[in-house]
Amino acid sequence: MALFSFIHSLNTNFGTSIFEPVAIEIAKDRFQKVQSQAVISDVLSEAAQYEIQHIMDNLSAGVALPNKIQEVEMIRACCQQLPFRKTKLTRVDIYLQDSENNFYLFDLKTAKPNAGGFKEFKRTLLEWTAAILAENPTARVYTVIAIPYNPYEPKPYQRWTMRGMLDLEHELKVAEEF
Repeated sequence: MALFSFIHSLNTNFGTSIFEPVAIEIAKDRFQKVQSQAVISDVLSEAAQYEIQHIMDNLSAGVALPNKIQEVEMIRACCQQLPFRKTKLTRVDIYLQDSENNFYLFDLKTAKPNAGGFKEFKRTLLEWTAAILAENPTARVYTVIAIPYNPYEPKPYQRWTMRGMLDLEHELKVAEEF
């Protein structure tokens, strides 16, 4: 147990002290705006919050499969409706914006995140989407869980706990993909 705790601590420290700064450095020449630990908003549309809850309920109940493209459009349709509520969103580990109105928001995670966390990870990604679209409704928003390395290498990254909550093609980038 002590060894597991030590290794988990190393993984977390590598994320903030190695992977995040390296990603920021690589992105500097390719993006108009590059920021680490970005605070993006403190308000969300009440309608967007209800839509996010609706998406979460459907995913949790297994009524719907994750579909990032569809979810973004559902949020886009209501993200500017009044009233707005004050909220505290999770900081964006890596925030990138290019000159073509594309926003890339990354949440760095350890290689083996806790199964219970995926519901909150998904909510965070949806809330970030709503925050960006509230300020810029025509933006193309890409919110991603990034896992800097694959502990199962050379086999593909396999975490069954993510299925059903994350759109694995659009919301998860592991190792080289990130």
